[in-house]
Amino acid sequence: MNIEKFNKMLEERIEKTRKVLDSKNKEYASDMDKLHNFKRAGNMLQCSPEYALVGMWTKHIISLLDIVDKINKEDVKLSNMFVCKPDDVTIAMVEEKIGDAINYLILLEALIKERYEA
Repeated sequence: MNIEKFNKMLEERIEKTRKVLDSKNKEYASDMDKLHNFKRAGNMLQCSPEYALVGMWTKHIISLLDIVDKINKEDVKLSNMFVCKPDDVTIAMVEEKIGDAINYLILLEALIKERYEA
């Protein structure tokens, strides 16, 4: 991928990340606390909010690992390039799963920083 395409992808990812984190506020955060769900889940599971988040994040990482497994299982080597497009892996799916993983890391960073600021 050339630098121009990479930079375009990066800017699109940053914008998508902002939009998703903003839109999920109503569904997953309280009026006062963006990290409410992780704190409540930690309380329910008798663990820290950070461990609760990592548990939730794990399903997204597993989905990404499954995608990578499918891609590598169906690799075909042509002219020193790997060409793979499994029918059940789409770019939209990859973008969603990558976005989810990034968002969870941002939320984990927020939980950890909040702990140190308290």
